[in-house]
Amino acid sequence: MAEAKNVFVTIIGRPNAGKSSLLNALIGERIAAVSSKPQTTRTKITGVLTRGETQYVFIDTPGMHKAKNKLSEHMVKTISDSVAESETVLLVADASKEISDAERRLISELSGRTHVILALNKIDLFEDKSQVIAKLSEYSKLYDFAEIIPISVVEKDGLDLVMEAIDKFAAEGPHYFPDDMLTDQPEKVIMAEIIREKALDLLRDEIPHGIAVTIERIGERDDRSGEAILDIEATIYCERDSHKGIVIGKGGSMLKRIGSEAREELETFFRIKVALQCWVKVKEGWRNREALIKNFGLD
Repeated sequence: MAEAKNVFVTIIGRPNAGKSSLLNALIGERIAAVSSKPQTTRTKITGVLTRGETQYVFIDTPGMHKAKNKLSEHMVKTISDSVAESETVLLVADASKEISDAERRLISELSGRTHVILALNKIDLFEDKSQVIAKLSEYSKLYDFAEIIPISVVEKDGLDLVMEAIDKFAAEGPHYFPDDMLTDQPEKVIMAEIIREKALDLLRDEIPHGIAVTIERIGERDDRSGEAILDIEATIYCERDSHKGIVIGKGGSMLKRIGSEAREELETFFRIKVALQCWVKVKEGWRNREALIKNFGLD
């Protein structure tokens, strides 16, 4: 019988490079919130994939950015802490963007590490592949990466090569999670993230970063036909009274849209009929209040 192996991989990169999308694609389930808005990921999210004797543990981190409030400070610290905890690092870069100062700083902090893989994402945006090659060359001058792999998460191109590269760093050791586990995130956290993701997609740019979601109650019951229903009650917190009106929308229209889209996603993920109720409350300046950051599980 083959010896059990494991590998821990921290995923890092700039906001919107495709880190969470890559994690979801590798795991095969949507365990991390994905949005076109930057800083969608606020805390580290662990994804687990077990194939045969090898268990892959992926740690998704917030996008590297300049901290502007206490929440941002926690997010930036999460990146450095997660990198320190893993031998293998997967840097996800956006091929369509110029290399940013934040990326250069991030790469400089990896100094001396040998288990660093670069995944250059969004190559599907280029008709002229010579531009991709030029971008690969730019990154190769910044660091001696173990491997540089052009990928497209959208088209699922190159993901097998990413797994092959990670496989080389797997070492003999126990499986730290049950083989059928996909994430160590509690159900309430996954539920809250699904609701927040829908709010991010539907609301204006200036509002989403000031939004947090908590799950107040979960219950299960049977309807009249005997079909199981999962009752979920959630609160969406925003930072200003003016934002509350936007989240609710005229006649409650926006809140209904958020709830409807979140319910569909929740039913797909949990494979059960869902009855979702959402309320909106205001917590002024919560992103700069340590107690509230902790209360929302974002510390």
